[in-house]
Amino acid sequence: MATTEIPQVQTAATVPKLGGGVIFLHDYPAPKPGRNEVLAKVLYSGVCQSGTLSIDAMATSSLKHTDTHQSSLYPDLHTQAGSAAGPDGTPILNVKLPHVGGHEGVGRIIALGEGVDEDVRIGQFVGVRFASRICRRCEFCLAGREQHCIKSTNHLHHEDGSFQEYIALDADYLTILPDDIDPVYALAQGAVVIGVDTGAKKAEFVKSLGATEFVDFKETPDVVSKIRELTNGGADAVIVTAGSNKAFAQAADMLRIGGTLSCVGIPPGRGYLETPISAIVIRGLHITGNLVGSLKECLEAVDYVRRGVVKPHVAVRPFEDLPAIYEELEKGDLPGRIVLKIAKDE
Repeated sequence: MATTEIPQVQTAATVPKLGGGVIFLHDYPAPKPGRNEVLAKVLYSGVCQSGTLSIDAMATSSLKHTDTHQSSLYPDLHTQAGSAAGPDGTPILNVKLPHVGGHEGVGRIIALGEGVDEDVRIGQFVGVRFASRICRRCEFCLAGREQHCIKSTNHLHHEDGSFQEYIALDADYLTILPDDIDPVYALAQGAVVIGVDTGAKKAEFVKSLGATEFVDFKETPDVVSKIRELTNGGADAVIVTAGSNKAFAQAADMLRIGGTLSCVGIPPGRGYLETPISAIVIRGLHITGNLVGSLKECLEAVDYVRRGVVKPHVAVRPFEDLPAIYEELEKGDLPGRIVLKIAKDE
């Protein structure tokens, strides 16, 4: 095993019991890379904020509905609280304990396990994504849609994530990042973007990202009519990132004929769309769900950032701020992307 010195223990943000809050342990066992694994030192980790707005690049008139004040669901936050909803709407309770969250990390390889390919080397930057391991043999893996692998594991429920100083990763499913990428870090293809949320701070933030319009749902009597007016008949795409039933209720009504509703946020409990089947059929609407992207899509997104096409708004905070950040997420007070600085010496 090619390696640098690996500590026996590390600092990790642990959740011994779902709903019991975060406890920092400074003697949590540090992993060691097994066969066909790499060990990465975690440099930074995002705190998942699926209820905040980002820029869409799918169509000429597109809408992102964020509604962050309406019970938004944040996978990191709600998994540790025991309130994250599964496919059937019931809470996901089959979670590895102690739970170590984090699935938006960036690290640097410091050790290689046996059997790792020669093109993987010490010093490379790697991403820590939601999916941790895949089978590579099921129909979804073979079709390049491995995010739906029927035997996959992830860094939220099955394996320790990036809220720790060191992490072992599957060397055959690595997100290898360019050497010149900023480890801290969407109007990418000419989309005209309208943001829907509430409050002056959110309006300022959304427009700073490149949105041409902002609709305050608390100040607008008929949001659907307003969107149809601004888009001359309806948006080509509506992307709902908020984990709120109210955000989804009228989203499809904002679409033009043939438009696409992309469901990203996950409301707690058994949330439902309220769009009549007749409207979906007659207007030729498309409804899709998107939990996470594939490895290919992830690397394409990284390239957008690398080329300056996408410029994330990032606030870097100390690792120890995680409990306070969870409280701020509950209140919906955090625009932009919060990134924790995990490594103290880099």
